[in-house]
Amino acid sequence: MQRLGWNKRLMASTRGRILALLRTENRAVNELAAALKLTNNAVRAHLLNLERDGLVQQRGTRRGTRKPHVTYGLSAEAEQIFPKAYGLLLNQVVSVISRRLPPPMLRASMREVGRAVAKDHLHRVKGLSRHDRIKAGLDLLNDIGGSVKFDRAGGRQFIRGSDGCPLAAVTATHPEACLIIESLLSKIIGVPAGRCCEYGETPRCCFELKR
Repeated sequence: MQRLGWNKRLMASTRGRILALLRTENRAVNELAAALKLTNNAVRAHLLNLERDGLVQQRGTRRGTRKPHVTYGLSAEAEQIFPKAYGLLLNQVVSVISRRLPPPMLRASMREVGRAVAKDHLHRVKGLSRHDRIKAGLDLLNDIGGSVKFDRAGGRQFIRGSDGCPLAAVTATHPEACLIIESLLSKIIGVPAGRCCEYGETPRCCFELKR
């Protein structure tokens, strides 16, 4: 209850409103200032405190009139502030399905879900290079709640979760749910993505991209 009260107070404050805006998309200082009707310096002060608390981080730059503007986005830790009822619901959905389907059919169903999600995005990656398709896969996973990055090790290529897993509420009890992400990445990137995920208290995504 104390944590819930703290969250409510934070979300009602100016810093909470900044977090809510950054949850929808990365923004520059001037964009936040315009949305909140504050000065740029006031927004910078709030962002400095949010960065110090590990809730906000710099995400890149955006072209400006005279010089590039730094953009800010939420950290993985900040996402935990927002309520996520969908995790509990999704876990229950997979639990019910797993009781009704034999394991091979359950795994096939998970892969079908991933392919269905990927299908809505395939037009955006048609004709792109492997590098750009990997970037598109990273962006898609980040958009659905992941925090992933591309990594190379020993001549092999991986997509790794840097903090948590977008399906963490499910994978702890139903690791076959990782097949959703596996088939999604395979379709988007155009090569098989084999799962090598970590399970336990803090699940982390890991998918090796085949040559």
